[in-house]
Amino acid sequence: MAQLQAVRIHIMGKTYSVPAALTIMKAMEYAGYKLIRGCGCRGGFCGACGTIYRTPGDYRIKVGLACQAVVEEDMYLTQLPFFPAQAATYHLDQAKPALSQLLKCYPELSRCLGCNTCTRMCPQELKVMDYMAAAMRGDIARVADLSFECIMCGLCASRCPAETVPYNVAILARRLYGKYMARKAQHLAEVVSKIKAGEFDASLNQMADQNINELKKLYNSRDIEP
Repeated sequence: MAQLQAVRIHIMGKTYSVPAALTIMKAMEYAGYKLIRGCGCRGGFCGACGTIYRTPGDYRIKVGLACQAVVEEDMYLTQLPFFPAQAATYHLDQAKPALSQLLKCYPELSRCLGCNTCTRMCPQELKVMDYMAAAMRGDIARVADLSFECIMCGLCASRCPAETVPYNVAILARRLYGKYMARKAQHLAEVVSKIKAGEFDASLNQMADQNINELKKLYNSRDIEP
């Protein structure tokens, strides 16, 4: 049986030998770490496992998702529980879908240099600089569209020379778009009104009384929309 190639990595100051094909997350678990936070979906969707690391011969601090980035020889890494960036407090009911609202919450938006560093950092390969440019024009719909698949990992902000927070600007724009600009779903309003009227209370109570096996059977036999 061929022996797996190993690489030497350094996790928060300690050195370990791990199989070369592992992701950073799996390598940390291989080294004996028990991850109780900063590990969500393990599939590159939740943004919980933002990581910073260095590699030999490169002066730059690199970033990535621990569930996606593969270990490299002599990699020095550490785990980020979250990226410590500014998150504005606002009341959506009192907000306006306009540039003035974006600048009120995130005045640093006007400092964007258009350098594209944020785009290069994005693990989802989103056009971050493009939606920041749209934000500076007050084009809320465009920001919402371009940032739709943002996973809120914060890595775009980690290398921004203007210290902007693109992912927080994006989620504000998506919330403004959803509340004030998106076309309302009439069928959803109808279902909500039926729920409030108690039309589904009997079936919900019946489901609550079922055991786990009965619920699984019901779930697997459900009608799925095309």
